[in-house]
Amino acid sequence: MEARLGAAVVRVTAITDAILRIRIAPDGTFPEDASWAVAKDVRNRSVAVAPSANGFATQSLRVSIDPATLRVTVSDLDGKIISEDAATPLRTEGAAFTLRKAMPVRERYYGLGDKTGPFDRRGASYVLWNTDAWGYGSATDPTYKAIPFFIATGGAGGSYGLFLDNSWRSWFDFGHREDRTLAFGSENGPIDYYLIAGPSTADVTRRYTDLTGKAPLVPQWGLGFQQSRYSYMSDAEVREVAGRLRQERVPTDVLWLDIDYQDRNRPFTTNKTTFPDIAGLARDLKKDGVQLVAITDLHIANAPDQGYAPYDSGDAGGHFLRNPDGSRYIAPVWPGPSVFPDFTRADTRRWWGDLYKDFADAGIAGFWNDMNEPAIFQTPTKTMPLDIVHRIATDDFAARDASHAETHNIYGMENARATFEGLQRLRPDERPFVMTRATYAGGQRYGVTWTGDNSSTWDHLKLSVQQLLNLGLSGFSYSGADIGGFTGGPSPDLLTRWMQIGAFTPVFRVHAANNAPRTEPWVDGPDHLALRRRAVEERYRLMPYFYGLAELNSRTGDPIMRPVFYDYPAMQSAGCDQSMTFTVGKDLLVAPSGKPESLQTYDVCLPAGGWYDYWSGLPAKDEAPKGETRFTIAKETPRLDRLPVFVRAGTILPRQPLVQSTSETPQGPLSLDIYPGADCRGELYLDDGRTLGHLKGQYLRQTVRCTLTGDGLRIAFDKRQGDYAPWWKDIAVTVHGWDGDGQVSARGKTLRHDRDAAAKTIRFTLPDQQRAAEIRVTRR
Repeated sequence: MEARLGAAVVRVTAITDAILRIRIAPDGTFPEDASWAVAKDVRNRSVAVAPSANGFATQSLRVSIDPATLRVTVSDLDGKIISEDAATPLRTEGAAFTLRKAMPVRERYYGLGDKTGPFDRRGASYVLWNTDAWGYGSATDPTYKAIPFFIATGGAGGSYGLFLDNSWRSWFDFGHREDRTLAFGSENGPIDYYLIAGPSTADVTRRYTDLTGKAPLVPQWGLGFQQSRYSYMSDAEVREVAGRLRQERVPTDVLWLDIDYQDRNRPFTTNKTTFPDIAGLARDLKKDGVQLVAITDLHIANAPDQGYAPYDSGDAGGHFLRNPDGSRYIAPVWPGPSVFPDFTRADTRRWWGDLYKDFADAGIAGFWNDMNEPAIFQTPTKTMPLDIVHRIATDDFAARDASHAETHNIYGMENARATFEGLQRLRPDERPFVMTRATYAGGQRYGVTWTGDNSSTWDHLKLSVQQLLNLGLSGFSYSGADIGGFTGGPSPDLLTRWMQIGAFTPVFRVHAANNAPRTEPWVDGPDHLALRRRAVEERYRLMPYFYGLAELNSRTGDPIMRPVFYDYPAMQSAGCDQSMTFTVGKDLLVAPSGKPESLQTYDVCLPAGGWYDYWSGLPAKDEAPKGETRFTIAKETPRLDRLPVFVRAGTILPRQPLVQSTSETPQGPLSLDIYPGADCRGELYLDDGRTLGHLKGQYLRQTVRCTLTGDGLRIAFDKRQGDYAPWWKDIAVTVHGWDGDGQVSARGKTLRHDRDAAAKTIRFTLPDQQRAAEIRVTRR
């Protein structure tokens, strides 16, 4: 539908029954319909609607526009308001615009990627302008990413999301400037936004990734432990670190190479003195189950007539950015005077992707695109002048020149896209692994990310949890923080606690600056090494669970690491400090203290339904106030040797024997730990962990269920999907919370089992259950 007031036009399109696209043309002329984030076929979708006097209804929403003010109101079919414009919804000043919406007193706001500040964005204001924010603080803004999407919770109509699809410098204000007014806008560009209805937060997150794309499944090694430093300075040092990790039995999958492996910091080169044989290094490490990931910054050294192939081929192809007068833009970064690829051209992205051929042939497993805000040295803006000229020639955009002011926020994403698509061409049956620092909405299609150059403080440990949760809600499930902090150097206790928490985050990478103390697991002595090793080992035992969540994310958009209210909405009103608490999937709840530097006893609020202590397997003691049914409370006293982790009653948790690398085949049975309770189920997922065979049916997916009965429980294995053969031959089952004696039977035959009265468990081993089957565990 369209509505007009004077010259202004508002157009509302129902993309789906729950997603509305709202475009506004203040002068009556809509700009080009193109997007860096939402594909053309998605933008062009629509569903049938039922017209009304001032609006329409879909199968789940009602939309109305006040003809006197152009105020847009969206409600559910029961009339509960989801989102409502303020009395004066639109203000313009030249090319700039501001949109204002009502801000109900009970609403909370999340998202905008890894912005600093409070976890709940209410009361704060943010600028979206990708910025090299080295050593940022907990209130620094802007930072590295521009993801103009937030999720609101707690309103009358349930959760909803709002995505402003505008690549120019933009801003969001959640009642900071004007009480009870949610405002957002941009200095230029289209007024084009999407309203995504829930009613649950999970509904919104999934639908947002329906719009902007799902993250592809990473290679399984990308979920393993990763050790990095700026920089490991030689082939010998890399081999020494890898050897020590194996010697100390710290499971590891990745070592990272920062800029010092290069010749004079020039991308796509190696220092032949310190790294004489990069292919040999990659080959030898891979034999031991360790992958190499190498940095390739986007600044190409301005080196004419020096035999530097990336410059020569880029110059010949016209792939570098220009000043307004047509001359080459040159600015200082790590290699010195540098030139910069024009990533808004499809031809330039292809040229860039092809530069990886030698590294790909050498066996480098993944690549790291840093400094791509883009960062520029020796200028107070930290980036390019706004009038630098880009050429847009890609996708469904009309070919034209554009200023850096328009393309700045998508530059890092298009850099990662060029790398990702290049690796797809060079290794067509392998999953690319690309990490990017700067990005835009939809960048999850091309790479994982991290929170940039953080600090070695307890405050930054807490901030990292909140940043990763908001990234997950913003489409970036694969995200991590520099464990231990990039700048400053962590205390032994801080590094240990950060590694323990990091073991439950999606990207598990330790990284530190060249002027910071070492942060390898052994640096603080055997006691800390033992605790850090235990955290890493638990990550690898849980790899079947993590990998299943990663595959689920690729299909649904559900983040791996989630705020507790994602699956348990009532927890938003729980009285405990949950600023550090999160879930991994639905079934694991990690509960560090909200004051991680403190040794004071604290409460952990657990959602209703029952929980078990992960480490002991025993039911968590309920210390909730009498009559409270929404959550239970467990008392915790901070101890460095114990990170509180809980398992939902009703979980069937898959685990595996310990390995030193995901490339190693586990020896022994698959473990299923059953924690009886309501909605008792678990998911098994497996594929080869590396290729695209999972897209062609070469995977294993199986649901396992348990049902409590009067005399015990029944365990049902659904029929498998896919044709991938698993590594396990047997399945070891442990039922937790088991009181009394009992027996186990399958198809009328009694199975051997062991009972541990002190631990309240009963254990037995099954042959691999390939087809639908039922096991009975009966109390005597």
